Amino acid sequence: MTKGKINVTVENIFPLIKKFLYSDHEIFLRELVSNATDATLKLKHLASIGEAKVEYGEPLIEIVTDKDNKKLIVKDQGIGMTVEEVEKYINQVAFSGAEEFLEKYKDSAKDTGIIGHFGLGFYSAFMVADKVEIITKSFKEEPAAHWTCDGSPEFTLTTTEKKERGTEIILHISDDSLEFLEDFRINQLLSKYNKFMPVPIKFGTKTEKDGETEVIVDNIINNPNPAWTKQPNDLTEDDYKNFYRELYPMQFDEPLFNIHLNVDYPFNLTGILYFPKLTSDLQIQKDRIQLYQNQVFVTDNVEGIVPEFLTMLKGVIDSPDIPLNVSRSYLQADGNVKKISNYITRKVADKLKSLFNENREDFEQKWNDIKIVIEYGMLTDEKFYEKATAFALFPTVDNTFLTLEELKDKIKKNQTDKDGKLVVLYTSNKETQHSYIAAAKEKDYEILVLDSPIVAHLIQKMEMENENMSFVRVDSDAVENLIKKDENVISILSDKEIEVLKTSVEKTLEGNNYTVQTEAMDSKTAPFIITQPEFMRRMKEMQESGGSGMFGDFPDMYHLLVNTNSDLASKILTIDDVEQKSSLIKQAVDLAKLSQGLLKGEELTEFVKRNFNNL
Repeated sequence: MTKGKINVTVENIFPLIKKFLYSDHEIFLRELVSNATDATLKLKHLASIGEAKVEYGEPLIEIVTDKDNKKLIVKDQGIGMTVEEVEKYINQVAFSGAEEFLEKYKDSAKDTGIIGHFGLGFYSAFMVADKVEIITKSFKEEPAAHWTCDGSPEFTLTTTEKKERGTEIILHISDDSLEFLEDFRINQLLSKYNKFMPVPIKFGTKTEKDGETEVIVDNIINNPNPAWTKQPNDLTEDDYKNFYRELYPMQFDEPLFNIHLNVDYPFNLTGILYFPKLTSDLQIQKDRIQLYQNQVFVTDNVEGIVPEFLTMLKGVIDSPDIPLNVSRSYLQADGNVKKISNYITRKVADKLKSLFNENREDFEQKWNDIKIVIEYGMLTDEKFYEKATAFALFPTVDNTFLTLEELKDKIKKNQTDKDGKLVVLYTSNKETQHSYIAAAKEKDYEILVLDSPIVAHLIQKMEMENENMSFVRVDSDAVENLIKKDENVISILSDKEIEVLKTSVEKTLEGNNYTVQTEAMDSKTAPFIITQPEFMRRMKEMQESGGSGMFGDFPDMYHLLVNTNSDLASKILTIDDVEQKSSLIKQAVDLAKLSQGLLKGEELTEFVKRNFNNL
């Protein structure tokens, strides 16, 4: 057996850093500004505990571009480094000064907001620079240091003259990265990654004019104290709305309400989530929540951290327990992330319940704008479902709203099937299903309006959770068990006449996917009614929304219900001419199709033409 220590060849480190340290080279600026922030916050902490005998003042971070000399400079007024500290923290790749600092001051520095963990952030500079210089002066009374490296393992480290405390990183930008000398590009990156850093950031341009150097420095470009870092009691509704506009300057809609997240045990997390007005498109809404770590932007793909149904919201989540560099597989396996996701679910559910209890009328007015989130949450998150049953609303065709328990109580006397199961009638489109709604209303049935794109999945879930309840669309064949069943209605046709009538209709519809059924109903009921098998229609809808493809394609199937007590049924029986009888049946079937929105294309054209010819 042979044992030993793996040897990492330093010559190979820099090519790897340049190509593979981060998937996107633009990250270098985020890393350098984060380091500058750490240096500033370290000084603040040491000054607060008396270990740094300096005036902290109001330090800031400056970013300067020098296009003439192809330089990008990042300056801070933080803790700085001695020659020995440069040797320790810079020359040892992946030695994290932030990690060591937090360990040394673990009792007093846990809430300082220091960002770094891995010690590789500084070397991201070599992804865009041929040479990097560090000019730094510690807060201690020691000489300043000047470190230079050209991207090889060779470096120089000397003492130098520097009066002000802090560090200056000078990047000599390589020819293939000159975009990072353009003002608009730097502004873009600072706005994306450093918009809410806890230390003020200035950005400027260095130019040569008549032999003199002029540095143009803009105003502070970031907000060091964003709303999510404050206590909810210190914020007004206007503060929340203003912060929403700051997050989404190109959005002109107003959020409906917000949820302020603030927890420090068993993990640290702060943030603000906004409920915007939502459309029915589940995909367009996603990727609007921004994830931060100690006010440093990480990503707007929060899948795995935020429950999936809440990714349609907008806002910010900030947690130091989530590293800056994460993979989806890491997030899915991380215990802290799962706890964070569960906490957010619970917090959102509690807030929605509170809004419902405090002002139900206002909650009802907002329901159509937020229902897609709540319905999606009920479908995909078991814990949210349990809480949501207390505030989820079911709108009716009469423009009223019922909770689940209120709905059960209202239909228990009048809407049960032969087995005593509650039958919830609903419409997915009040206009196209109007005739069926009218027929149901005549029986004093309660009819819900369920028109979201996931309704087929949702009612399947609710039926599983409520075994004594079934959901039936008003144009479904299952409604016949309610509408047509009337003990007082007796057929005016004999069994033989009914059989002749059915045969005539079936012959006319031969080749179509319609099953003909007959039933004696009130004479005022429509003579021909088209219904769909509830199960098949629902499975097809689920398939179309991505839920049942594994079962193959579901065909369109319909039932044609013929009212044998209608005048039309009697008239069909009295016609001897086969062609005339067939024409009358076809006209009646087309009218039934028209009421369902099923008469389309060539059939609709022929129907219109035929009716014009009969005028």
